[in-house]
Amino acid sequence: MARILIRDLDEETVGRLKDRARRHGRSLEGEARLILTHAAGITFDDARKLARQWHKKLAGRELPNSTHLIREDRQR
Repeated sequence: MARILIRDLDEETVGRLKDRARRHGRSLEGEARLILTHAAGITFDDARKLARQWHKKLAGRELPNSTHLIREDRQR
């Protein structure tokens, strides 16, 4: 695992992060890790896995054709 060091954060920011961490039942480090992970977005492999999961959930279902709804919306 990589490590990072963030210098010169103002006390107000650190205080808000500590409050947020406390509300979520995490350490300051854990909260910062989660925020950074979410900010970095999901990986391609994660997106592919998620797409497969949705494909399985929707398999066999007849999905409605929404073309007429889109056309009605455009005419408004």
